[in-house]
Amino acid sequence: MQKILDILSKNREIINYLVFGVLTTIVNFMVYFFAKEVIDIYYLYANVIAWFISVLFAYVTNRAFVFEKVNFGFYPILREVVLFIVARLLSGAIETVLLFLMVELIRMGSDISKVLVAVVVVVLNYVFSKLIIFKEKKND
Repeated sequence: MQKILDILSKNREIINYLVFGVLTTIVNFMVYFFAKEVIDIYYLYANVIAWFISVLFAYVTNRAFVFEKVNFGFYPILREVVLFIVARLLSGAIETVLLFLMVELIRMGSDISKVLVAVVVVVLNYVFSKLIIFKEKKND
C-alpha cells in the first residue's frame, strides 16, 4: 500500500492534471450541449462558447490545483491568462492540422485519429503549462 501512496505522491501533479483535464472536458460538453440544445445556439457558436469557458475553467484549476500557484497581482495573472489562451490556441491549431493529415493524407479513420491526436494535445498542453505558463521563477 505504501508503494502505491509513494507513486501517487510522486506523480501528484500529473494525476491532478489528468483529473482536471477530464473535468474540463465535462465542462466543455455540458456548456456545448446546454448552449446548443437549451438556448438553441448554432452548434459552431456553441462550440466556441464551450471552448472559451472550458479554457477559463482549465486555467483556474491548473493554477490552483495542478501547479499550485500562489502569486497574486494583476500583471502576473494577466500574463498567465494570456499565455494560457495563446498556448491553447496553438495546441488547437496543431490538433486541427494533425487531424487533417491523419484523416486526409494517411486515410486513418477520423474517430481513432481524434483520440490519437488528443493524446498529443494533452501532452503538449501539459508541457506548455509546466515549462512556460506556470514555470517557477528562480530567485537570482
